Amino acid sequence: MVKAMSTETSPISVVPTQVTLEGGGFQIRRAFPVAGLSYFDPILLIDEMGPVTYGPGEAIGAPDHPHRGFETVTYIIDGAMEHEDSHGHRGALRPGDVQWMTAGAGVIHSEMPAADILRDGGRMHGFQIWVNLPKTQKLAPPRYQEYASASLPVVTGPGTWARVIAGELDGKRSPIETTVPTTMVHLKLEANARLAIPVAAGSNAIVHTIDGDGRVQETPLGDHRVALIPNSPATLDIVAGPNGFEALVLAGMPLNEPVARYGPFVMNTKAEIEQAFRDYQAGRFGEIARTN
Repeated sequence: MVKAMSTETSPISVVPTQVTLEGGGFQIRRAFPVAGLSYFDPILLIDEMGPVTYGPGEAIGAPDHPHRGFETVTYIIDGAMEHEDSHGHRGALRPGDVQWMTAGAGVIHSEMPAADILRDGGRMHGFQIWVNLPKTQKLAPPRYQEYASASLPVVTGPGTWARVIAGELDGKRSPIETTVPTTMVHLKLEANARLAIPVAAGSNAIVHTIDGDGRVQETPLGDHRVALIPNSPATLDIVAGPNGFEALVLAGMPLNEPVARYGPFVMNTKAEIEQAFRDYQAGRFGEIARTN
C-alpha cells in the first residue's frame, strides 16, 4: 500500500492524469490512485470523466456496484446522468448539478447516462471524487445529498467565475454538508485573471486543470496536470495564463488514519475489508428496487 503524501510543509507536487477505463468501459483521466500515489488524505480518488461525445446508443455508465467506508461525489459539467441506489434514492444530474453520497455502512449504487443521452448521444463531462470517512463514521447510515446547479452559489468578479460546490467563497456557502471539512470549487478565469480560494489551513489541497493553464502559489500548472498542495495555506492564489484557466479546486482536512482499500471498499484494516466482502456477498447492502 502506498502511503498518503505527508502533511508536513513541503513543495507543491504536479502530477499528470492517466487515461484508463472505468465502470462499463468509459474513458476517464485519473489523478490517483495510480502507481506511486494511492491517495491524498482525505481524497481517495479523483477521476475526470471525459470530455467525450457519444453517438446514439454509444454512451456508457457504471451499472450496479457496491461502496462502503467513504463518500462519492459526482459533479456534472456537460451531459446528464441518472442515479439510483439500494436505499431508495433516485435522481438525475444535469450540467452544474452535484450528488454527494455518504456510502457509510454500505450501499449498492448505479450511475448511468440519462435516457436522452443514451438515445441521441451527446457530450459527457464531469468528475467523480471519493472522500474518505473517519473510522468513527465508516459504518454510519448511508446518506444522499443532491443539489441542482441553481442551488449552488456562484461568485463572479472581473474575469472570474466560481461555483461553490462545497465550502464557502466570498461569504457564499454551499448547501452541501460534508463529514470531513471539505472545499470544492469549479472556477473559470479569463486570461491573466486572479482568484484567491480560502481553505481550512492545514488542509491537503488539489487544483485539477480542466482547460488552459495557470499558476497555483506561483507553481505552473498545464493541461492534464494536477497540483497537490500538502498542509495548504489558508488561501490558494490562482492566476490564469494568457489563454485562460479552468480548474476544479479541492481541499480536505487530513484524517491521518490507516487506510485499507480494495476496489469499492475503503476501511482501516484488512479484516474490515474482508468483512465488507462478506456483508456484500450476504446481501446486507440491499439491492436496487426496479419496477421495469
